[in-house]
Amino acid sequence: MSDALPLISSLGAGAALAILFFGGLWWTIARGIGSQRPALWFASSLLLRASLVLGGIHLVGQGDWRRMVACLVGFAMTRPLVLWSTRHLDREAANAPDA
Repeated sequence: MSDALPLISSLGAGAALAILFFGGLWWTIARGIGSQRPALWFASSLLLRASLVLGGIHLVGQGDWRRMVACLVGFAMTRPLVLWSTRHLDREAANAPDA
């Protein structure tokens, strides 16, 4: 059981990194489309999000390939959930009456 706990926590950290990455992408698209300088929004967001995720995987992994793989699995498993939730939020926003 002592070997499983670091892997489970790495899986959870990967899920948190996915929420950060894809949630940040959703936020960037929402803000960047109406911006005066969308290229600046998208480029800086990509650099920031990628740096945070790669740094997070490096920190979580602590040099252990099993922890890094668990983190990546958590990241990949969370992606569909984040995509579903952002689609759901977009639908709600589209159906909301204008105030």
